This record gives sequence, C-alpha cells and structure tokens, in this order.
Amino acid sequence: MKKIKLEISGLSYSQTQSGAYALVLGESGGKRRLPIIIGGFEAQAIAIELEKMAPTRPLTHDLFKTFAESFSIKINEVIIYNLVEGIFYAKLICQQEGANDIEVDARTSDAIALAVRFKCPVYTYEFILSSAGILIDDEPGTESDTSLAANAATTAVVSAEGGDELSRKSKEELKDLLRTAIEDEAYERAGKIRDELEKRK
Repeated sequence: MKKIKLEISGLSYSQTQSGAYALVLGESGGKRRLPIIIGGFEAQAIAIELEKMAPTRPLTHDLFKTFAESFSIKINEVIIYNLVEGIFYAKLICQQEGANDIEVDARTSDAIALAVRFKCPVYTYEFILSSAGILIDDEPGTESDTSLAANAATTAVVSAEGGDELSRKSKEELKDLLRTAIEDEAYERAGKIRDELEKRK
C-alpha cells in the first residue's frame, strides 16, 4: 500500500473540548489536511520541540529519545496506519544498530511527539486521508487551513461522541469501545460510553 507523507501544519486549541488541541497534519505537496484531536500534554510536548525550547527537566518524550539513543535505537518513520471509530492508530518503525526493523504500537500523539524529536518522516495511507482528510482551498481571504481543519476536527469529535451513534451499538460493541477509549486515554468519550452502558442495565 502506497504511503503518503505528512507534515505538521500547526496546533490549534479546541473550542469544543476543554483542554484538548487539534494537531493538523498536511499532505506533503498536496492540499489535504488531517486534523487529529490530542491532549494538552502531548500538544505541549510537540510545540516545545517545534519551537526549539529547552525545558529545565526532560519531558517524557525527551527521556524516551535519550534512552533509545543510549542503546543505539533510532526511529526511522512513523505511520498512521488505521482509523477506527474516530481514533487514529500509529506505529513507530524502529531499528537497533545492525538489526531488522521493529514495529512498535503507539498513540498517534506520542508518535508525532517522538517523530519531531527523531526528525523522522510521518506517513499515512490514502484510505485514511480520503475518509478523515479536509481539502483546503488556497483562495485569499479565507480562514487559515490550520483553523479550518481544527474546526472540522473538533466538530467531527463532537458528532462522533453523540448519543445517537452510541445508542445504535450493542452492549458488546459498547464494551469494546469503552476498552479502546480507556486505552487511548479518551476519557470524555469513555464517560459517554459508560453512561450509555448504564442505561442498558
């Protein structure tokens, strides 16, 4: 499957989710943008590295980079490889000196925070850009592509968490969604799913 390279277009504060940010990834050489809702800590970790700021003590992602480099491990690339129920899935393609590539599953926000530190490329696949990407026009006088994509991202998250969508799920599907939301630390969504499960008792 052909990979599509992505570049960070910007970070925007979410107007609909308290404490959340929209990370906007742009298609390299294209007009599509992929907005991803991430937490404040991960947004800070990405912004600090992009702005070349030096925290007084190493952040978690800085610690990971130092640890990896101490054992001659590098991250060659990050791939956002799937999108399920509004949640993006990513993996790190790592390599230790003289060994074969190793794939490591990661939250997308953590993967991007590490990608900017290791200065490695970020990729995704066409089916993800087709389903979740936003096409940006370059006409003057329009809203910036970052804010447009961020608004689309927050709207998509709100609609994805609506009660109607959850009410159509079976109890087993809801339990699977709850487990995934907790693993991805999407606690607001987890709360809505839990509430829907409580109604079914």
